[in-house]
Amino acid sequence: MKVMWTSKKPINGLRHFVLVNKIKEKNKIRNLMVSVVDIEINLIISNEELINSGNWTEGWLNLPKNESISKDYLVFKAFNNSKEEINKIFINKNSIFNIS
Repeated sequence: MKVMWTSKKPINGLRHFVLVNKIKEKNKIRNLMVSVVDIEINLIISNEELINSGNWTEGWLNLPKNESISKDYLVFKAFNNSKEEINKIFINKNSIFNIS
């Protein structure tokens, strides 16, 4: 399973993600992606989006810091620090990140 991915566009200011879960629902596969820098930045995307859209590159690209962590990240953190609710991430039993 390919687990390291780089987004071609920043997502909340970050570009490096890991695929922690594959979710199979109604014959479709969705992927739970989590930022390497901040677990609060996570998203679920279809397999089609991840592999065929051209928006993602397999592996972590070696980017200058201002491209891998943009000012949008600081804006995201400033806004999110005022929130009290934190989304929880549950790891599937077959995820390589499941250590229990």
